[in-house]
Amino acid sequence: MALEDAAWLGYGRADGSVGIRNKVLVVYTVECAHFVAEQIVRQSDDSETELIGFSGCTDNQYAVRLLLALIRHPNVGAVLAVGLGCEYTQPERLAEAARQSGRPASWFFIQDMGGTASSIAHGVDCVRWLRTQLRDTPRVPMRLRDLVIGAECGGSDYTSGLAGNVAVGRFYDFLTAHGGTAIFEEIVEAVGLRGLLAGRAANEQARREITQTYDKAMAYCQSVRQYSVSPGNFAGGLSTIEEKSMGAVVKSGSAPIEGVIKVGQRPPHGGLWLLDTTPDPHWMQFGITNPNDNEGLMALTAAGCHLTILVTGRGNVVGSAVAPVIKVTGNSRTFRRMQGDMDFDAGPVLTGAETPGDLGLRLADKVLSVAGGEPTRAEMLGHREYFIPYKYQEKQVGAVPRCEQEC
Repeated sequence: MALEDAAWLGYGRADGSVGIRNKVLVVYTVECAHFVAEQIVRQSDDSETELIGFSGCTDNQYAVRLLLALIRHPNVGAVLAVGLGCEYTQPERLAEAARQSGRPASWFFIQDMGGTASSIAHGVDCVRWLRTQLRDTPRVPMRLRDLVIGAECGGSDYTSGLAGNVAVGRFYDFLTAHGGTAIFEEIVEAVGLRGLLAGRAANEQARREITQTYDKAMAYCQSVRQYSVSPGNFAGGLSTIEEKSMGAVVKSGSAPIEGVIKVGQRPPHGGLWLLDTTPDPHWMQFGITNPNDNEGLMALTAAGCHLTILVTGRGNVVGSAVAPVIKVTGNSRTFRRMQGDMDFDAGPVLTGAETPGDLGLRLADKVLSVAGGEPTRAEMLGHREYFIPYKYQEKQVGAVPRCEQEC
C-alpha cells in the first residue's frame, strides 16, 4: 500500500477535529497551583493524563491564547483546570471554553477546596470521571492528508542542514503534495534568506506577510543584540548564524509558503505555513523568542499540530505535552550514542546509503506509525515537557475566539 493511502483510526471530537491521542489535560493557571496539579497527574497514574500550565499571576493574553488553543487541541479529549484563587487567568473560563468545544471539563480553586491534600484528592476524582467520559470517544478514519505536522531545530550541528532538516524538507514536500499541512517556525534562524523565503510565497498577500515577519524578526535580534546561535552550534561545526540559517530553512522543503500564522492560530487550509513567534516591536522587552526548544514545540502544538518533529544534530532528550515529538538527527554517531532518546537516523544520506527522497519517505513512514499509535521514544520515557512564557504578540483578526478576553 502506498503511504498516501495508509489509514488508521483517530479520535473524533464534537467540534469536528480528529486527534491521534486521547488525553485528559490538567491545566494550572498560576505557579501557586503547579504542585497540586502536578500531584493530580502523578497520582492519577495514567499515561494519557498530562500537565501544562502558566506560571504568571498577572494578565498576559499571549499565554491565555496559547492555553485556549491547547485545551481545544485535537489530541485533547477532556480538561481539568486548577487555580489557586487569586490569579488573573480563571480556570472556570478555561473549563467553559473546553465545554463549548464539546469536551467534558471540570475546574476548582485550591482555596475553596481547603488546601493541598483535599485538592489533590478531588482532582484525582475529577480526572477519573473525565477519563470515563472518554471511553466512548468515536474512532474516525485518518489519512496522511488529515495530518498537521510542525518542525523545528534544537541542538544543531553541521549534519542538521545536510541531513536532518533535509529529511524533514523532503517529507514536508510529500505531505503537502498529498493535501496535508506542514508548519515551520524559527524565523530568527532565517538570517539572510529574506529574498529566498519571499520568492516562495504562494501569492502576493503571503509575500507581504513573509517579508514583514522577517523584517520584524531581524529588528528584534538587533534590539536584543542576540541571534539564535549558541556555543553548542559552534562546537558542532557551524560557523555563523547565516550558515545555521541556511540549514534551518531546509526543513521547510520546497513547497510554496501559503502565509504566516500567529501562535494559537490554526492554518486555514492545507499546505506549508510559517509560524511567527517573535514578540511584536512595541513590546520588545516583554518576552523573548526561542527561550528553549519546548517553547517552540508548544507554539507549534498550539497551531493544531498532531505531532512535531525536532531535528537535533547534537542530541536532545525532550518530549512535549499534548503532541508526540519525533526526534530526528542527521548525525549517526549521535543516534547510536542516544538510541534510547532518538527516533530517526537521517545520517545514511551523508554516506550515500540513502537518497534524500528515500529519506523523506522513510520519515513519512515513521510519522504515520506514530500517528497510528506507536509511541515515540519520549513518550516511552515519560517526557512531557512544556513551556508557556510571558510574551506580547498581536493576533491576526479572527484568529482567536472572544472568550480569550474572559480568561
